[in-house]
Amino acid sequence: MAIDPPFDDLQTESALRLVCRGETAAFEAVVRRFERPLRAWLAAHAPPGVDVDDLAQRSFVAAFTRLKEYQPGTDFAAWLFTIARFQLRTETTRLRRIADYHARYGPDLLQRELDRRCDETPEMWTTRLESLQMCLDSLGESLRRFVSWRYEEEIPLEEMAARCDRSVPAVKKQLWKVRQKLQQCIETRMATASGGAAP
Repeated sequence: MAIDPPFDDLQTESALRLVCRGETAAFEAVVRRFERPLRAWLAAHAPPGVDVDDLAQRSFVAAFTRLKEYQPGTDFAAWLFTIARFQLRTETTRLRRIADYHARYGPDLLQRELDRRCDETPEMWTTRLESLQMCLDSLGESLRRFVSWRYEEEIPLEEMAARCDRSVPAVKKQLWKVRQKLQQCIETRMATASGGAAP
């Protein structure tokens, strides 16, 4: 297997100059040069729950869009890692706010949902389950496969990603979309059934 020669600082600066002159494809070489060390740094500093791949991508996008702010001849790696540090801080702040929100309002919202569900009749639950089955049947084969892998076979996300040749974040996003689609479908069917039953 061929191994690429080391990509030194002079080559980095040369690639950056090309990007600034409009040859945007040259930035790919910069990404290849710093992708591994940047991801390793993020993985070492990110708390649980942070998507390192997403943060690395956002850092490169931010560096690319702000490249005019970089002073040629200075330490590009330090500049890039400063951007990544800011991206990481922003993401951890966002996650902290979400966690704080759930800590404050989660128990109350959960209690309300439990109360609402306790008020539902057995007939409503039967209708809800029938709606779920119909909504599952309306999904395409590939989406039903995702649901089956995750919720029937309880396959880990990593294995699902390997089976369909996608990244774990892509699988998470796909599952989120499927759940949203099913929820909307069930709510629509429940509203229709409720409207049809009304006098």
